Amino acid sequence: MAKYATINPATGERVAEFDVISDAEARQITDRSSAAYTAWKKTDLAARTEVLRKMATLHRERAEELAAILTLEMGKTKTQALGEVALVANIYEYYADKAPEFTADEPLDITGTGSAYVRTEPIGALVGIMPWNYPYYQVARFAAPNIALGNTIILKHARNCPQSALAIEKLFHEAGLPADVYINAFASAAQISEMIADPRIQGVSLTGSEKAGSAVGEVAGRHMKKYVLELGGSDPFIVLDDADLDATAAAAALGRLGNCGQACTASKRFIVLDAVYDAFVEKFVAAVNTYQTGDPTDAETKLGPMSSNEALTDLDELVQDAISKGATVLAGGAKQDSPGSFYSATLLSDVTEDMRAYKEELFGPAGVVYRVKDEAAAIELANNSPFGLSSSIFTTNQARAEKIATQLEAGMVWINSTSRSAPDLPFGGVKLSGVGRELARFGFNEFSNKKLVRIP
Repeated sequence: MAKYATINPATGERVAEFDVISDAEARQITDRSSAAYTAWKKTDLAARTEVLRKMATLHRERAEELAAILTLEMGKTKTQALGEVALVANIYEYYADKAPEFTADEPLDITGTGSAYVRTEPIGALVGIMPWNYPYYQVARFAAPNIALGNTIILKHARNCPQSALAIEKLFHEAGLPADVYINAFASAAQISEMIADPRIQGVSLTGSEKAGSAVGEVAGRHMKKYVLELGGSDPFIVLDDADLDATAAAAALGRLGNCGQACTASKRFIVLDAVYDAFVEKFVAAVNTYQTGDPTDAETKLGPMSSNEALTDLDELVQDAISKGATVLAGGAKQDSPGSFYSATLLSDVTEDMRAYKEELFGPAGVVYRVKDEAAAIELANNSPFGLSSSIFTTNQARAEKIATQLEAGMVWINSTSRSAPDLPFGGVKLSGVGRELARFGFNEFSNKKLVRIP
């Protein structure tokens, strides 16, 4: 069975590896998590939130150390790795601050005599299945609200970031969390399926591909478990004819190439009105060409390696398929000749429906530019996708942008900005981009029992 392994994507060096747990260990983890829930749900809210405050402090104190692990395991540039750690600290602090408000009884305006309210309570042990592209952030947005609420967590991380996974578990223990409230599990897919099926597990959250989401949703549905699925995206970036083209081109490059393009909410389809297409593309290509690959440990590097050779190959297959069928290369368009997983910042145009890049998610530093005749055509193309995660609209007319926002089939719309994350903004999509929400109050409520209490 394949091990969990740290393979430096900048060099290809296999740095460390860890065995998958045995089936007996997997069952013991379920036992431990379920038993821990009995005590944790009764723990005073102030004690639970104090753990989160300490987690925020530890992330800030050890930012350099934690960021270095991200760079080692998935190639995140130093600057962006430090940014992820800072965001994670804010998430833990946010839920520590907001938990009293989010758990407060909610009075209901009812007919008849007496009163009624809704109480927010935990539901039990949960399973989290997290990806490699934001190893700390993805865990924090699931773990923080649920630990504050009183649930317990079994966390299966991606196979290529085991040291990130261990670092999170260690920090929780140092922050004072009882050992079995959060358990890292180097588990197999089959073991996770068995956990989800166990009657003591009450829910599962997955961030990953639609294929993985479909598999997890099937198991969870069969066993009547609550699930949250945060899946892929092919986010549109709409450039209207009154946009500030210099600012828009800079935002487009960052929106496509941040985290080496390996984000579900990265801008991937650039839909530009005909009136400004040529001028925008010229500026966009120039901005993209400033993203040169380099050593991710160097604070000046803007584009590091992709997370693995497998990810590199998957992206290149999509790009080469488009090129072979007539797509135009505006920038990049090829793997780099190096021992690491480096791919040139790439832009394509003239992509048509017979090309894989038209419908499939480009998960790496490659984007597609489309020319459309007018605003209506831009909306139609933006919605012509199996995904519906995030989207961006660039214009100097806010009212115009808000009108378009109501017509986009997406869970999130950003006006004059690419998609960003903050603790107080809900995250999630529609269509094949998933089910449920994370962050803000919405994420806090996903795995809660909204219990009605009626007093006649």
